[in-house]
Amino acid sequence: MADLLAGFAVFLIIEGLVYALAPRFLVQMARLLPGIPPEQLRLVGLVAVTFGVGLFWLVRG
Repeated sequence: MADLLAGFAVFLIIEGLVYALAPRFLVQMARLLPGIPPEQLRLVGLVAVTFGVGLFWLVRG
């Protein structure tokens, strides 16, 4: 449970840094998202999940 909370804390730190350091970039990206096909968004999401699982496996392995 502690690892899950630590992971969530890291997520919040990274997310907060994006909002704090690059709010214009975030708004610009939000405007671009509706124009990206759902299949491409899904592929990017799956690649991110795969990379995250692989990185987690390497770190915790």
